[in-house]
Amino acid sequence: MIVGLPCVAKGEQWLSRLDPRFARARAVTGPWPTRLRPAGFAALVDAIVSQQVSVASAAAIGGRVEAAGFHDPARILEADDDALRACGLSRPKARYLRALAEAGIDFDALASAPTDEIVATLVTVPGIGRWTAEIYALFALGRADAFPAGDLALQEGARLLFDLPARPGEGALRKMAEPWRPWRGVAARGLWAYYAQAKNREGVR
Repeated sequence: MIVGLPCVAKGEQWLSRLDPRFARARAVTGPWPTRLRPAGFAALVDAIVSQQVSVASAAAIGGRVEAAGFHDPARILEADDDALRACGLSRPKARYLRALAEAGIDFDALASAPTDEIVATLVTVPGIGRWTAEIYALFALGRADAFPAGDLALQEGARLLFDLPARPGEGALRKMAEPWRPWRGVAARGLWAYYAQAKNREGVR
């Protein structure tokens, strides 16, 4: 199932019937955004750039990466490490972008694959872990049930909304989210929106 605005609205309604706390989140946040972005190589470049940095830093570095032409795998393979580092990339991230450019992923085929297969394919690339692969499935491919449970803001959103004594870890959040199938991706959008509202800052780029 692919997420668009009607799909998010349907998921919001389903989740709100399942658990009134989602209805409360929706009342606080307003409609949950799709945050969809074009699929393909550039989306994974952006996801790698966003790893373990603030939203503002990711936006600044991502802008320099795009301006340098590094949304094109050929340009990355032609560039030396100094050119990649000049964009603000760490040495590991420069290496990850090179590995992604060398991987030769068939993004058209990936778009029609099951979500588990998408994740399994992407995590074979150095620098792409499960979080990055699930973020790609969620925001670039619009998978309504993709759920990046390793995301710290998502975990904190769950703690806040469900009044948990501590922030759940990845495994605990995955278990907690099982009843939310097939709308876990919409639930994630709601939790991020609730987190952003509560903390008065963005939870995900």
